[in-house]
Amino acid sequence: MIRLTRLTLREISLPLKEPFRISSGEVTTRRILLVRIEDADGYHAWAECVAGGAPNYSPETIDTARLALTEWIAPRILGHTIASPKEVHDTLQRDFRGHRMAKAVVEMGSWAIEAERSESSLANLLGGDRDRVEVGISIGIQDNPEALVERAAAALAEGYRKIKIKIRPGADLPYLEAVRETLGPDAPMMADANNAYMLADIDVLLAIDAFNLIMIEQPLAWDDMARHADLQARLQTPVCLDESITSLERAEDMLTLRAGRIINIKPGRVGGFSESRAIHDLCRKSGIPVWCGGMLESGIGRAYNVALASLPGFKIPGDTSPSARYWERDIVDPEWAMDADGTMAVPRDRPGIGVTVNEDRIDDLTVWSTTLEA
Repeated sequence: MIRLTRLTLREISLPLKEPFRISSGEVTTRRILLVRIEDADGYHAWAECVAGGAPNYSPETIDTARLALTEWIAPRILGHTIASPKEVHDTLQRDFRGHRMAKAVVEMGSWAIEAERSESSLANLLGGDRDRVEVGISIGIQDNPEALVERAAAALAEGYRKIKIKIRPGADLPYLEAVRETLGPDAPMMADANNAYMLADIDVLLAIDAFNLIMIEQPLAWDDMARHADLQARLQTPVCLDESITSLERAEDMLTLRAGRIINIKPGRVGGFSESRAIHDLCRKSGIPVWCGGMLESGIGRAYNVALASLPGFKIPGDTSPSARYWERDIVDPEWAMDADGTMAVPRDRPGIGVTVNEDRIDDLTVWSTTLEA
């Protein structure tokens, strides 16, 4: 039994090594909302809310998450005894719409608390069955095809198992063509549009078939399942849905409508680990590959993604790049690292999230903090 007694919210400002650009905007410094969760027996865990500074990926932001955590989530959770982390998910879903990223940080942190209490790794507690996960890289939109080719070739040489290329209208076909010609026909490439296209762009989207991509991720509007079904029926390249999949029910809709052939599971986007595992189980039963995406997380958020990616249905390398890909210095020890073979170790031999949180570094980076108690 777990009784959560304290949530400490911290916003930190973590500068990226270089700007990261997608179709909907550019990030130079990541505003990150961290939550330190404590229970009545003295166990604690850090978790990370993946909401961004602006509502360009999701309707949620770091500021709406702070409000939701303070006004609605904490009062439902603090001081109440739960038998398992699954109860946190169910409690936060009852008569409480949306705010999935805010809910997820407490739900996932509850899993980490349970892992600490049971002296289990988070991966083992979730049902992970592998000691290493394959690593992919996400390359932001570049100024020209030549710059993209240079970065993609370097990533392949470093050992990354999947090269994800961000695209948008005006930075798509020539860019993909240049990379494919340079990397060769068998290089593991995919494109991610972050809902930058419409069906009116069908000629461009159909032309993507020529590049033998693993998938094209979220080409159309984030809430438009019907048009994705239309596109997938005309496109040989598998469509992967990301922003569209916010729950198990939306995953079921994708299967029913045949709106895609792959799902990117981001635990923060779907409300936490309970829903992530349900989507994973559905896809595994249905023969749909899944993989774990990223949201420019710090090493704390990366720990949760690596644990999830160790589940057996994750067949495609995830966006689990090492700490050095984004940060001059991360907030965990050891920092996440990728071996030359393009894999990352799952810390199954340590209880909890598998890394030590550097609280002094968090103190140095903190913009604001508040503590909520039972």
